[in-house]
Amino acid sequence: MDKKERGVRATSREFARYDQVEKPQEYRLAEGADEGAFDEEYRIRGHDLSLFLHGSNEEQHRFSQELGESLRDIGFAILYNTGIDADLYDLAAEHVVDFFTKTPLEEKLRYRSRRHGSVNQGYFPIKESSDIHPDLVEGWVFCRRAFNLDPRHPFNVGEFWPRPEMEPFFRRLCLEHERLILPIMQAILASVGEDPHLYDRRLTGTNFGLRLNYYPPIGGKDDAMGAGRLLGHEDVDLFTLLPAPQIEGLQVLNRRSGKWVRLQAPRGSIVLNTGDYMQRITNDILPSTTHRVSKPRDPALRALPRASFPMAVYLWEEELLEGLPSLGPKYPPIKAISFHTRTTSKFYGDDYAVDK
Repeated sequence: MDKKERGVRATSREFARYDQVEKPQEYRLAEGADEGAFDEEYRIRGHDLSLFLHGSNEEQHRFSQELGESLRDIGFAILYNTGIDADLYDLAAEHVVDFFTKTPLEEKLRYRSRRHGSVNQGYFPIKESSDIHPDLVEGWVFCRRAFNLDPRHPFNVGEFWPRPEMEPFFRRLCLEHERLILPIMQAILASVGEDPHLYDRRLTGTNFGLRLNYYPPIGGKDDAMGAGRLLGHEDVDLFTLLPAPQIEGLQVLNRRSGKWVRLQAPRGSIVLNTGDYMQRITNDILPSTTHRVSKPRDPALRALPRASFPMAVYLWEEELLEGLPSLGPKYPPIKAISFHTRTTSKFYGDDYAVDK
């Protein structure tokens, strides 16, 4: 049995040596034998982002505190009234399907993923998103370097895009999300009693990873093998912005109960979750919560493709991850590139880690 075949049956504790924050939970990478281990009553809470973007001081304070409660509880929240047109997300889903299905495989393989700074950027063929589980998804990661966002630096679209005409649309998507980065971070910092503007400089023009995910229809052979669409994992970033997918599958692990919560968010909303960077700087107060993408319960939906396009918010490689001043040091300071690559070497192999 090879490493990936083993991953269908593996649990998270087999990879605990890569963790750099507290992760006591144990879970199966794929849904596998978890039938029945679901909390059908728990609901991920929704929050009106317009209260923080345009509200009074009192409304902003209330939004921060309520968002903080949600993130402390489970590390996930749903944001609505974000100011982004839901039609943009519908079009993005169509573009993702088009990008993967109409780009020849030989062209996609010319852009196979490799490390750019901290981020493993480029194309991931189906069942090759990681070394430890045969995920039933094709992926493509574009970090900030892959977009024409800085006129001070020359940009070669062909270096990152097999179909250059796609770059302007996805750049627009990134810019729509980028304007939310500072307000969301400010609200999160305020929720833990920190200066809300502490990260304004570091997150202005910061690095990010836009991941395009194409989940093809699930055939009988793949269904029988027991692999999930995307393995159970925690994000390695500060936070992730995921426009609500159209087809079910996202599941979130409630650490307190040890059960999975099926997350369904309204069209046009954004699913927000905190990652390892955030857990590190908040001394484990805001958890990097485990989640995965499973097969839809409805067999008819398994015959349909699924698209998602989360945006992970990072720090640049040389920035330090250190405890927030209001909380004091729990972990020693570490450069983002070292923290990021040591953690993700779980997925990409031990030689992926960079020590600086």
